[in-house]
Amino acid sequence: MSKEIEDHRLLNPSSNETFSSVIERHISRRRVLQGGLGMAAASMLGGFGLAGLSTTANAASNAAGEKTALALAFESIKGSRTDAVVVPKGYTAQVLAPWGTPLNAKAPKWSKDLAMTPEIQLNTVGMHHDGMHNFALSDGTASSNFLLVMNNEYIDQDALWAPKGGATNADSGKRPADEVRTEINAHGVTIVEVKKASNGKWEVVGDSRYNRRYTSASEMKLSGPVAGSDYVKTAFSPDGMRTRGTNNNCANGYTPWGTYLTCEENWPGYFVKRSDRQLDDNRIGIETERGRYGWETAAGDASEVDGEFARFDNTPTADSADKDYRNEPRTFGYIVEIDPYTGEQAIKRTALGRFRHEGCWPGKLVEGEPVVFYSGHDSRNEYIYKFVSDAKWDAADARGAGDFKDRLAIGDKYLDKGTLYVAQFSADGTGTWLKLTPDAVTKDGRTLAEALGLAADDLAGIIIHTTDAADLMGATPMDRPEWGAVDPVSGEVYMTLTNNSKRTEEGTDAAFTNDGTAIEEPGVGYKTAPTNAANPRGNNEAGQIIRWREAGDHKAFDWEIFVFGAAASDADNLSGLTEMNEFASPDGLYFDGREGQDSILWIQTDNGYEGITEVTNDQLLAVVPAGLEQAEGDAAVIGADNQAQLKRFAVGPNGCEVTGIFTTPDKTAMFINIQHPANWPQSDDATAETDGSVRARAATVVIQREDGGQIGV
Repeated sequence: MSKEIEDHRLLNPSSNETFSSVIERHISRRRVLQGGLGMAAASMLGGFGLAGLSTTANAASNAAGEKTALALAFESIKGSRTDAVVVPKGYTAQVLAPWGTPLNAKAPKWSKDLAMTPEIQLNTVGMHHDGMHNFALSDGTASSNFLLVMNNEYIDQDALWAPKGGATNADSGKRPADEVRTEINAHGVTIVEVKKASNGKWEVVGDSRYNRRYTSASEMKLSGPVAGSDYVKTAFSPDGMRTRGTNNNCANGYTPWGTYLTCEENWPGYFVKRSDRQLDDNRIGIETERGRYGWETAAGDASEVDGEFARFDNTPTADSADKDYRNEPRTFGYIVEIDPYTGEQAIKRTALGRFRHEGCWPGKLVEGEPVVFYSGHDSRNEYIYKFVSDAKWDAADARGAGDFKDRLAIGDKYLDKGTLYVAQFSADGTGTWLKLTPDAVTKDGRTLAEALGLAADDLAGIIIHTTDAADLMGATPMDRPEWGAVDPVSGEVYMTLTNNSKRTEEGTDAAFTNDGTAIEEPGVGYKTAPTNAANPRGNNEAGQIIRWREAGDHKAFDWEIFVFGAAASDADNLSGLTEMNEFASPDGLYFDGREGQDSILWIQTDNGYEGITEVTNDQLLAVVPAGLEQAEGDAAVIGADNQAQLKRFAVGPNGCEVTGIFTTPDKTAMFINIQHPANWPQSDDATAETDGSVRARAATVVIQREDGGQIGV
């Protein structure tokens, strides 16, 4: 989630024990086991539950064959606060495919004064680049010519409508139909062919047959348990099998059969329901007065087609759901699968749950075992989820470059039937995956279907009410679960817990939700929650990264803290960070998967913590986790004795978020996205500092070594 559009409301009314409380009890137990420790956060997780995790991972690696140890060869760079991208000595950074880049001849060349229209925006790169992935066109050119597929999360109305001085009626009143259409077309997903030229620079292939957009107006299919149910019948799709658009797409994922997964995150803010609100409307956060950009106010315009604007107002107006748009929000909140090669309709895979998905990351793939995907719900005090397919992985379903057949049909096999789980963390360093199925037994002994007032076999209802179901099962609320990454060798899963600013100092009064009604257990249900040993800051704005290792039956896992964010000068700098690697609000994660070597874990930030923002913009850091073990007395795996293994690799321009990341198969080029920069870029040289005011444009940045070698080593 971009900090520019965070939803600070606490939408979780459950009384489930918070993750911070779990950690506090875990520390107390460690003290007993070890005979007492001096530090409040000492030995938080090492030696118990995941004790020796890295050793186990190395053993698994060695069993798979000889592997070369990897060391980061660049010098950690200083923080920066400039209108430029900063990279280590010996590296270059190029701007590629910024917002408004033409995808075909239907769009004009970009200019600072270009007046956007619905048609132009539909045929150009979308706004505010976020998660992305690369898809090869042929095996021989996979590192020099491929499809770049990226999310366009949201819009900046000031930049979009700069030539006319801003949006019309942005905050109140009726919005013009064509402005709304343009904004709708700026959202979604961009697919663009890119290639490396003979001079080493990258360029967009402007006439590629693959270039296209999926927007908030594109027709899409529904599949899985919810498809065809009464929950998603609308005036547009009375049979409940279709919807229009994908919205607020943040992080992403990909499948072993070669498709792209885009994830709907802060989508509830686009919809309005003024009356007759249902349980999921409140729990998921549908607006009550006006949508984020007021798209619903264009309803009734003489040019409106098939309720294209009316669908964003979900207040019932008819005697049945198939005659109005009360159910339109229930067609959002899913993982969306796209075949980047064919231009077929995208498919919303409802079996993977309905919530504010940050991303969707595949687990380690094993022949004959289920396919697993992980996802976090990016809101304060929300949950971590896992989907396990019914079908076992068949290597024959893998699709290589050039083999473009039946990809979405394979998705039907693995993504439409399976079991959705939610995570519960325990103080002893172990965890449990709780089933979200109608017959699952809740904390109070009822079936989940009974507790939600559903029919005994209503799996679609469980999916519609995913967050309510997770509350009832006793899932552990987390501090904004964002991106995940899976070590390609060990299968260990890493996930960023970005921050939780809704905390108070221990012993102070806390504010309650639900109009002042007290909730018995501390933590969730509060607008603010007291601090504890794991989150000692009154406002936990620095965040942390956790990792876990799965048990073989998909029912249990072991976990630990990998690294805490902090300013070097913080009294609670639990990972011993210095001015050369201090960070806060970890967000994006990526393992670069180097064959025959350890992999580098890349960490991106979306920081709003003053202790960091005053010294550096958002950044990209690198660490090689293999072999890093938690030392006795340390609060996390990264501690004072090994924090030098964590290095700052790049810093973005003023105002930006650094997000979206992948490397080419040969590791000679890294692609990252720069979202919502304040005054950048001025040229195709990303490192050139802007010398005047520009019409800010999110863009992809390609980082390469000057000598053509592999990134990071």
